Amino acid sequence: MFKTSHAADAAWPALLSACLTEIGPLEGNETLGLLYVTEHLAPDLEAILAEMRTRTGILSWAGSVGLGVCAGGREYFDRPAMAMMLTDLLLHEFQIMPTAREFSDMDFSGGNLWAAGDQPPFALVHADSNFPGVAHLIDEIAEATSGFLVGGLTASNFPNHQIAVGVTGGGISGVLFSPAVEVMTSLSQGCTPLGASHEITRADDNILMEIDGEPAFDVFSREIGEVLTRDLNRAAGYIHAALPVAGSDTGDYVVRNLVGIDRGKGWVAIAAPVVEGDRILFVRRDPAAARGDLETMVTKLKARAGNPPRGGVYISCVARGPHMFGEEDAEMGLVKDTLGDVPVIGFYANGEISSNRLYAYTGVLTLFF
Repeated sequence: MFKTSHAADAAWPALLSACLTEIGPLEGNETLGLLYVTEHLAPDLEAILAEMRTRTGILSWAGSVGLGVCAGGREYFDRPAMAMMLTDLLLHEFQIMPTAREFSDMDFSGGNLWAAGDQPPFALVHADSNFPGVAHLIDEIAEATSGFLVGGLTASNFPNHQIAVGVTGGGISGVLFSPAVEVMTSLSQGCTPLGASHEITRADDNILMEIDGEPAFDVFSREIGEVLTRDLNRAAGYIHAALPVAGSDTGDYVVRNLVGIDRGKGWVAIAAPVVEGDRILFVRRDPAAARGDLETMVTKLKARAGNPPRGGVYISCVARGPHMFGEEDAEMGLVKDTLGDVPVIGFYANGEISSNRLYAYTGVLTLFF
């Protein structure tokens, strides 16, 4: 049993009641709840969680404040909204991850799902985007467990804006699932390469000095074309750098923003450290390609699954949604139309997590069977 509900545009008690009414009568075997709310409800998150526990009897909850929330083909931004999912997973099939602010906070003791057999675990994680070193901690967790992490970077004006049993924040939290819980996940890109990848031949931290032995700006200029080169302001938010994922057989890459250009020196700065020998390509945000890629991703994931999924979680970049697909509900509507009548909830993030990598401008869909 995976049941979802969502509600918007009211005070939180009314939204909570509307969500539970949509869920319908509880069967008494519900064990795990996922809850996502928009920033408007962040001040009331503790009260919402307490009331949700009282009215459902479910003690184990995970979730976060999102820059937007989504469920049932709907998307909600810049207004009070909540989305929830209730499941009947067996108690030994999942474990809430308390907030980790450093690697030593993680419990790898016997009997813990981190060490539950030969198969690597799967985790749905919420990582505070204001927490220093969050990307490094994600790497450490994934490497130590050989697990597969999906999730997103959370953001709020309130320091405690994640749910891991109680209301928490300032690190990474979430839910760890036993290998007995069958999941499938895939990622959809929101940017299209402008050309082939290149070799970084001279760099200093995040500054590209030379690419393929030429000034980095010269290569960048050829890729984006004469029109955008004359007016670089038009390239802002539209053109990005991308770092290919080594060993990927699908041409996967992680997108990083451009943060500076020095025409005189021929340098280009990006929002990620690089070293000589790394590969790089330049990409553009492309709504039409993003729509096609999302539809293809969901279709392929559904075909790979074979059996109908019980439910799903979709985490998308806040720069997607209506900002990329043209109108509210368009992105989730496409997911629903392609996937079919499967309960899906999620949130819009400040960065997306898939495996041990931090992405941008992507959508990550996870299906449970």
